[in-house]
Amino acid sequence: MSYYGQAHQMQPHQAGATYLPPILPAANSSDMKLRRELFVGNTPPGTSELLLLHFLSAAMRRVGLCQPHEAPINEARVNSKFAFIELATAELANKALQLNGIPFLGSYLKVSRPSKYSGPPDMPGLKSTWQELTGQEMPGVALDAEQEKLSRELFIGNTTPEMTEHMIKEFLGNAMLQVGLNEQPGNPIVTCRVSGKFAFVEVRTAHEAKNALNLNNIPFLGSVLRVGRPSKWNGPPDHQGNWEDILAKYMAGEIVVRPVGEAVIAPSRVVQILNMLSSQDLVNEEEFQDILEDTREECSQFGKLVSVIIPKAGEVGATKVFLEYETTDDAQRAIASLAGRTFDGRTVEATLFDETKFANKDYA
Repeated sequence: MSYYGQAHQMQPHQAGATYLPPILPAANSSDMKLRRELFVGNTPPGTSELLLLHFLSAAMRRVGLCQPHEAPINEARVNSKFAFIELATAELANKALQLNGIPFLGSYLKVSRPSKYSGPPDMPGLKSTWQELTGQEMPGVALDAEQEKLSRELFIGNTTPEMTEHMIKEFLGNAMLQVGLNEQPGNPIVTCRVSGKFAFVEVRTAHEAKNALNLNNIPFLGSVLRVGRPSKWNGPPDHQGNWEDILAKYMAGEIVVRPVGEAVIAPSRVVQILNMLSSQDLVNEEEFQDILEDTREECSQFGKLVSVIIPKAGEVGATKVFLEYETTDDAQRAIASLAGRTFDGRTVEATLFDETKFANKDYA
């Protein structure tokens, strides 16, 4: 029996009275409509409602989010840079959330609940993005010049006044090189623009920019840098880690650095440190001994040190520092820990050094 029928029975007709049917809750129909509605962001200019409706419907059919001959989307309403779609059922709306990040006419659509949605939580087990659902990005999406540059740009937060553009560029680039986040030789950071408490860097390639997101939370000059996409980024969601994650993987041997175009050095117990000292640091004997002792104390934290060699002024290898560890694991741990460190404003570079050359005192 319907709600109306039940109400009618509970209010029997009285002689001389005019019967008014009960007022049903008005929220039911609007709430159900809201459960079937999704927000679609990053729609390219000129997107038609019919094109968007057909495109998303076809995508849902292709990956099995609805039946092969089903029309999952009832309506599309397009605005200047976003749209709303209404699905046939609330269940289909839940499934359509997995379209988030789908490539469309050179952009990546953001599919989510409308801001005013207050219905039940989404179904468990849903994929968060189109890429996660399909296992690969949809082919054939070409980026224009502006989008291509945006794919290589990153936001750097929590910078401090003493951090110059050159320092940030060298620090982040060196950190990427140390843990193998680069795909070509040389510094992957092309430019840096500092603005108050944040900065923007332009990375050499889109892939290296995505790799650089793993630098998030890297410590630098007493601050912890935030590394992320700029607010105007409209590409697919990223699933990167952070500096602690990438460092742990590197130290565990899960990441093997293979510099492109450079010879791969065999495992070694010797670490070479560049850009730590200047010629002036080697002039005064007392200062030289202080540096030697400080280096031994600091670098013994990474493993058991056998020796520390710092060639003096005028000798082959002057301004270099050599650390000889007991094991190759200790040497790798030292390199990972020294990545991005600064000394007197200079970003140091730590690499493996050939054991035979070291034994022969060939420090060139």
